[in-house]
Amino acid sequence: MAAAGTAPFRREPSVRLRGSAAALYNNLSVLLAPGRPPSAFCAVHGPALTIATATADGPCATRQLPARHAATAGTADGITQAAWCVLPSRALLVLTSHRGIQMFEADGSTLVYWHALDGTEHPPAHAVFARGIAAAGGRFVCVGTSPGPVLVFDIPPKGTNVTVSDVLERHHDAITDIAAELGHTPDDAGDLVSADDGGAVCTWSSGEPFTPLGKIPGFGWSCSSVKLWHGIVAAGYGNGQIRLYEAATGVLRAEVNAHARWISALDVAPRSGKLLSGAEDSFVHVWELGRNPDTDGIELRHCHAECVTDTQVCGVRFCDPDGNSFAVTGYDLNEIFRYSHA
Repeated sequence: MAAAGTAPFRREPSVRLRGSAAALYNNLSVLLAPGRPPSAFCAVHGPALTIATATADGPCATRQLPARHAATAGTADGITQAAWCVLPSRALLVLTSHRGIQMFEADGSTLVYWHALDGTEHPPAHAVFARGIAAAGGRFVCVGTSPGPVLVFDIPPKGTNVTVSDVLERHHDAITDIAAELGHTPDDAGDLVSADDGGAVCTWSSGEPFTPLGKIPGFGWSCSSVKLWHGIVAAGYGNGQIRLYEAATGVLRAEVNAHARWISALDVAPRSGKLLSGAEDSFVHVWELGRNPDTDGIELRHCHAECVTDTQVCGVRFCDPDGNSFAVTGYDLNEIFRYSHA
């Protein structure tokens, strides 16, 4: 149930997909235009990405974008994540896989850049792949890799002259997620955060070069999803916990047993600080994230719970900057569920 004083969410018409969503962390991305409803949704299905684009008369037109050089479904060469990266000068659709990193124009029509991963130095038992995608610093796209380094790509305002400008090496396990924030993070807290399968979380300051600021050690569980908001790191873990840290110091400020099973995705609404969490327990929760003005402590208040019956949730995203609507994907479902304030 929603918390007192909080408007409940209601189910909206679903967005149909051509393929069902794969069981991957953070398997949903939403393309938002300023002051407008979502213009597109995407979710990964094996070696292809399903894109649902909003049309003028309301329904979404869907199509599939296959990964270049991807093999057949069910092999180890499928897409591991997809996300839109919106920079001040352009928006790109970024796909990661076991073969490499692909960057397309936002509508998926044109391949802008291809970066191959080198798996020759790793034994066959250790799969090499990329995962974790975020736009940072106004002109960079950061992508994580399974050996641990985060690759930083310098994106030109137009054209295909994308270059690897930096390699961030503080993780020793496969990257699970990367998040960034523009304009609201204190200088000493950085504007980029990355997480890995060992549960470690690192904070960075973007620029030339990127500067490491701190590392929060793991505690025995993978950190599957991470977000950054106003100097607060929100991290979701395999044991169902959400932990809140000070980005500047790495000090743990709050922890909550938010879910009964593995957390698969987090999202944050940049204007309001609402936090969205989804997990394998079929629940999606909405929280209010903020600071106590008297103590400057971090607070987390539960606002709403939504049970997506018999669904292993694998992706959640807000559909507006204020957090008044959100979308959900579930493993083996060929639709995206949508919810908004009643």
